Parts: sequence; structure tokens; C-alpha cells
Amino acid sequence: MAQQRVHPRTPMKCRIKISHPSFGELIAMTLDLSNGGVFVKHPDLVALPQGTRVTGQVQDLPIEAPVLQMEIMRVTGDGVGLRFIDE
Repeated sequence: MAQQRVHPRTPMKCRIKISHPSFGELIAMTLDLSNGGVFVKHPDLVALPQGTRVTGQVQDLPIEAPVLQMEIMRVTGDGVGLRFIDE
């Protein structure tokens, strides 16, 4: 089967704060990253449907990371694939 991804993934584990009105804020862990999005592992995120918009901010950097708008593109048993939204 041919690879259909536009952006190659890079394995990257870091803490990320995800915010959504249904749960407020939570701290999750990224598994991989690309120019187009990130996969985030957390049991509470899998309850959100595809198409849901959330905000995310990488934690523990030497400077404050930007808060990014993201959309859930894929839901798995342990996390969600998020697409970065350019606004």
C-alpha cells in the first residue's frame, strides 16, 4: 500500500497541554510530529469525535510555546491525530 501522507512523521515524545470546553485542560504526551500535525496520546481525548477543534501548547520548553489551533482528524484506541489549523 502506498504512503498517502503529505508530511513525513518524526517520532517525538513531549508533554502537551490540550484545551477543550468539554474537559478544560489536560496534559498529554505526543508520540510523533510532522509539519501538518501531531499524534497525542491520552484516554480522555478519544471521547472527542473527528472534526473537534482543540488548542494545544507544548510544555517544558525554555521559552513559552505558542498556543496552536488543531482539529481531530483520526481517533484511535489510545489517542488522536491532530491537524494544525492555519488561521
